Amino acid sequence: MALLLAIESSCDETAVSLVRGSAGLPTTVLASEISSQIALHREHGGVVPELASRNHSLHLRGLVEAALHTAGVKIAEIDAFAATTGPGLASSLLIGSTAAKGMACLTGRPFIGINHLEGHLLSPFLDLTEVPPHIALIVSGGHTLLLDVERPGIYQKLGSTRDDAAGEAFDKVGKMLGLAYPGGPEIEKAALMGNPQAYRFPRSMIHEPHLDFSFSGLKTAVLYTLQRETCPLSIPDLAASFQQAVIDILIHKALRAIQHTGRTRIALSGGVSLNRELRRAFEVAATQAGLELFVAPPALCADNAAMIAFAGLLRHLAGESSSLTDDIHPNLPLV
Repeated sequence: MALLLAIESSCDETAVSLVRGSAGLPTTVLASEISSQIALHREHGGVVPELASRNHSLHLRGLVEAALHTAGVKIAEIDAFAATTGPGLASSLLIGSTAAKGMACLTGRPFIGINHLEGHLLSPFLDLTEVPPHIALIVSGGHTLLLDVERPGIYQKLGSTRDDAAGEAFDKVGKMLGLAYPGGPEIEKAALMGNPQAYRFPRSMIHEPHLDFSFSGLKTAVLYTLQRETCPLSIPDLAASFQQAVIDILIHKALRAIQHTGRTRIALSGGVSLNRELRRAFEVAATQAGLELFVAPPALCADNAAMIAFAGLLRHLAGESSSLTDDIHPNLPLV
């Protein structure tokens, strides 16, 4: 059984996790510590890189110590160290990757650099014995990505966003509607009291033969509706109608990817997959299509280190490692 410590610091969440596992057995999360910066950045309406990196430096050591204490292990017992090396904010990535490399040097253990998106992609399978072939949909604040997954490390990109990511569109529309940052959870709350059919917003590119996404037109349609209407608008109706449009686009493209590849399984991950209506809609669509659906548990949807640790553990068990001289890659693609 291998023991691995991982650090996630790609944006505004500082996270540390310890996992234990071996080939053919479910991975056990021994500790998962997260320090959120949402309140810090809310007053600025978005993430401020300098503030994010400064707070990573302030909280990381305490989180490492807390994770070791919770897991009941000492640093000398750890078999490998992992950290997110991209994509993300350069100043934030440096904090976590440098710390993990330092601990690897201290203990003489391997260091493994992990792609943040691979952490999301693999997160629905953390407590299972294997990662089967499937279609993966990653939906987060910065990414909307559709992939054909043969096995861990073997991915083919089928489609991605050509402009705004789904999560970015949620945040921008939330700001238009006067909701607090981050906009995604606030739109979901408002939509509970709204009619998703009240406004007919566009479902961009669902009739195109490719599998790419576009949400800028949808965002603009909400803006024009706000500018055009003279009578009082229903924020819940607007939120529900916008949310439904995003869900329809995501499901349509995912099902088309299934038809294109012949896969029988689909996995949903990323911060936007916390949206309960999105989850419910995917459950219904998967059942109707006879598909097996895997969804990351809520604790693994937003940025966290457990998903990075799981990805690192799989690579460690496969005999892979990274050089301590490897740099971060703020724009690192998954494929």
